[in-house]
Amino acid sequence: MKKTLFLLLTACTLLAACTHEKPMSVRMTESEMQRVPESWRLDFKDKIKWDYASGVELEGMLNTYERYGDERIWQYVLAFCDTMVNEDGTIKTYRPHEESLDRIHTAKLFYRVYDKTGEEKYKKALDLVRDQITHQPRTHAGGFWHKKVYPWQMWLDGLYMGSPFYAEYTRRYGGYNTTPDSCYADIVHQFAVVAEKTYDPATGLFRHAWDESREQRWCDSITGQSAHSWGRAQGWFAMAIVDALEQMPADYAGNATMKKILNAVAEGVKNYQDPATGLWYQVLDCPGREGNYLESSCSSMFVFALYKAVRLGYLDSSYLAVAEKGYQGILDNFIEEHEDGTISLTRTCAVAGLGGKVYRAGDYNYYINEQIRSNDPKALGPFINASLEHELLHQ
Repeated sequence: MKKTLFLLLTACTLLAACTHEKPMSVRMTESEMQRVPESWRLDFKDKIKWDYASGVELEGMLNTYERYGDERIWQYVLAFCDTMVNEDGTIKTYRPHEESLDRIHTAKLFYRVYDKTGEEKYKKALDLVRDQITHQPRTHAGGFWHKKVYPWQMWLDGLYMGSPFYAEYTRRYGGYNTTPDSCYADIVHQFAVVAEKTYDPATGLFRHAWDESREQRWCDSITGQSAHSWGRAQGWFAMAIVDALEQMPADYAGNATMKKILNAVAEGVKNYQDPATGLWYQVLDCPGREGNYLESSCSSMFVFALYKAVRLGYLDSSYLAVAEKGYQGILDNFIEEHEDGTISLTRTCAVAGLGGKVYRAGDYNYYINEQIRSNDPKALGPFINASLEHELLHQ
């Protein structure tokens, strides 16, 4: 009996050790697959919905599959895509006439799914989403509206939602009734406009959004800028630049503009990194203010963007120390271990926006009082990608 108990305890110890020896990207991916067995239910869904959050996380999982080759991960991602895309290439609950940049991002999954499966429905879905870009309304400055229901507004979030997809489509399939060079120029222009219009010279950070019409209550009547630099908005912006640049021709002249903006973003991120933990605050431009908190999605986004930008040569290698300190801060402050062997990522702002039917004023009290939750896809996807970059660096 004692021998049997000893062997059982030894086996359990070895199992736990093996689990902890797995790369963090794999551990988080497997934990999510265990928590949410049906991939279409990611982002706490109880019904099928086409949105960006699931795609953010599934992209990280797909990257993990391509790095480590676990067929279960591929089947999990594929199940989501098969659930969402009909045989004629239409996408369940996607309404192009809404002209929302948020509805573009998740289609990035279809590039690699189409490569691997050869199923034409995915190419048709890619064309359908690309067509939205052709009709997306623009500000007078030439920047895409964030959504039709948010006229004349550019949000930093929107650059991540639309531009990397736009750049990859152009690289793979050409200009879609125009020239590839004109598309690349348009992509660079999107970043240039939003950078100019949202930059805050007092802090060196970028504000959440800009209203060209100056009609929204959340914006400054002179600059059109929102009141604060929200951490996740700047996180979206940082990732957008790096991911879009990766899809641009290496010798494209406009890359210099993109890298200049990236360096400005990275400098601000570096300057506002919490010196004690290596993390970043929910309201980025108010560190230490009462009620503000260190937040996991922006921290994961910054770490991922910095790691990747250094690896690809877009940023000076000095930023690697910022990324390393941030990644360790995430592990120390946001990762929870559970008895069943799974792990969680905590302290994520569930959602934050501006305006809308239930009006969001974008002031300090608004940002710090939005819901905080664990295992939010908007943090998990960047964390998985940051882990992959960390693993690549150290392995």
